[in-house]
Amino acid sequence: MSIFSKQQRKPFARSEYDVLKQVILCKPEYMTIRDVINETQKKFKDEGIHIELAMAQHKKFVKTLEDHGVDVVLLPALKMFPEQVFTRDIGFTFGHILFVAEMAHKIRQGEEEVLRGWIKQERMSYFNLIGDMIEGGDVIVDGESIYVGLSNRTNQNAIDHLQSILPHYEVVPVPFTEKYLHLDCVFNIVSPKEALIYPDALTPKEIDFLASRFDLIEVTEEEQFTLGTNVLSIGNKKIFSLPVNTKVNEQLRARGFEVIEVDITEIIKSGGSFRCCTLPVLREGDNH
Repeated sequence: MSIFSKQQRKPFARSEYDVLKQVILCKPEYMTIRDVINETQKKFKDEGIHIELAMAQHKKFVKTLEDHGVDVVLLPALKMFPEQVFTRDIGFTFGHILFVAEMAHKIRQGEEEVLRGWIKQERMSYFNLIGDMIEGGDVIVDGESIYVGLSNRTNQNAIDHLQSILPHYEVVPVPFTEKYLHLDCVFNIVSPKEALIYPDALTPKEIDFLASRFDLIEVTEEEQFTLGTNVLSIGNKKIFSLPVNTKVNEQLRARGFEVIEVDITEIIKSGGSFRCCTLPVLREGDNH
């Protein structure tokens, strides 16, 4: 674990579930709720966030990732960015390209510069999505297809641009109820055939379409609030999930997944969980 990776590697990812080898995180050192962005933050705005507890939970998450053989890169935390812990949103990896996002929300604009600084240090190839309103929490990759949430953080122009950049792949827009912020708060792919979904956030048309491609594991309203879909797969059917999401964890275990439970409930007060807190740079997979 360091600001810079232990060894130079080219970025690569073609799924949300291949073996994770390298990932970018950022400590929640300056995490605060300044502007309420979703229902979770709304509930905890007055209570606030216990930074020491959030830092301790994040440290345990990092150690558990490392214990499972993942190279963890920590971006420097800056006081001006209260949501910097959610590294997923500042980019996404597809194929051998690390795409740098264009943040929609003023409070987060500038986080991309920190990521670009690391990429340049590592001499990695990347694509700057300047002029496009797109955030990594809305981007879910799966082989030949990329599912992109149509939200108040990611617009149709960005989706069209992504399709033009990747003409040989299928870019699928997925509209959902905007109050849930990012697609990964209501939908997440956990294997080639299975996905978690909170159906109340999507139209019957979208649900039917996704059901034609995946065996959908439904998340309850209660566990959507505690971000039950926002799990992180590290490959070999191993998934990080919150201990409080007992129904989700039970369903995953029944399907043969190993559920790695780490408590980061202090961090989720700011509206994101394991997937939000991680930006995969390298996963093993086809064409690596």
